[in-house]
Amino acid sequence: MIKRFKRLPRPHKVAISVLSVMVGLLSLAPSETVLASRSQPEAMQENPLGERLPLDLALTIPEPAGDDYHSVTRERLIQVRSGDTLSAIFARTGLPSSLLHEVNQLGGSADELRKIFPGEQLTFIFDQHDSFASLQYPLDNSRTLHISKTPTGLHAQIEQAELEYRTQYAQANVTSNFWSAGVSAGLTANQIMSLAAMFAWDVDFALDIRANDSFTALYEQHYKDGFKVGIGHILAAEFINQGKTYQTVRHSDGNYYSPEGRAMRKSFLRAPVNFSHISSNFNPRRLHPVTGQVRPHRGIDYAASTGTPVLAAGGGVILQSGYSRFNGNYVVIRHDNTYITKYLHLNKRLVSKGEKVKQEQQIGTVGATGRVTGPHLHYEFLVNGVHKDPKSVDLPQAAFLSPRELAQFKPHANKLMAQLSKVSGIMVAKN
Repeated sequence: MIKRFKRLPRPHKVAISVLSVMVGLLSLAPSETVLASRSQPEAMQENPLGERLPLDLALTIPEPAGDDYHSVTRERLIQVRSGDTLSAIFARTGLPSSLLHEVNQLGGSADELRKIFPGEQLTFIFDQHDSFASLQYPLDNSRTLHISKTPTGLHAQIEQAELEYRTQYAQANVTSNFWSAGVSAGLTANQIMSLAAMFAWDVDFALDIRANDSFTALYEQHYKDGFKVGIGHILAAEFINQGKTYQTVRHSDGNYYSPEGRAMRKSFLRAPVNFSHISSNFNPRRLHPVTGQVRPHRGIDYAASTGTPVLAAGGGVILQSGYSRFNGNYVVIRHDNTYITKYLHLNKRLVSKGEKVKQEQQIGTVGATGRVTGPHLHYEFLVNGVHKDPKSVDLPQAAFLSPRELAQFKPHANKLMAQLSKVSGIMVAKN
């Protein structure tokens, strides 16, 4: 015997049934209510089965609160122009001088506005009445100065954003010159200069650079909310020059040291000038280019444009600063009882006899004074009164970190050098 099953309602009929119930509930009279606190039997006695029961579905709609209900803010981005002052910017933005006076009276962190530079940006925010609400001035990738209008007056504070630090690497072989190699590795101009400065006490980037020299560097990249916002310090670097390897690591004090803890900064720079090329090396039997006579050339000539800064190779006292027919404008520095350096044919002298100078302090500019064929710096290095080749003379060794600092430095240095070695190995394998 076959049993017959009752056919279930179709889905669309079920939906219509539910919709009918909903419509019925919404159509009930608002004067009739259900007392939810009563027991079920009592409710059934007062409201027989099948009778429609009302639901209170009244909605409370708030009234608009005047102009504040549709508040709108406006932002205006102002880029600092060359020669701009804060007063000019406020006037250009349409803000009164009285507000500028209030800002100037804040002091503290608000004084950062006194240091604005061309190209920087200020953001002015206005309220729904088009009145000043706040000012934002980015100080760097992570800090922003906020000046806000409050019921009690202006308030200034610096907000610090949390940055994410990622490590990036760069590597290249020198083919034509160090600068081009840095560019090919994706380094910025500042990074290239910083990298050269780290090794400037060991390598003369005019005389010593050769084809197939190479470098590897680890450096920081700064990210904010997942976007790259800047480049940080070089953390570690390796430079291979003519088969000799130089390595350096950045310490927590901001200075660079060899992996063993010896300071990269030494008593003397190898080169005291930014140069275009070397026109003459140390040569005791050189033929003089003007007189044609054989005269010893007891130094190095760095050919460079007139006005190029000349730096003190080391700290010391100015022994002489004057002018002569053959040397032109010249400066002589006594560094101690052993070392003396000379700088000849200067265009300008910026120091006087007896003045104390620091290493890398500018003492003059490249020129063509005296008996010369073109602008250049003639640089001499004397040890105990004897001329030495500045390119190869043995220089005093730098000091080590203290045992306490070395204990902190070594684990950090070992970790970075391991990363550097891994990167170098990968790059060598690719080549």
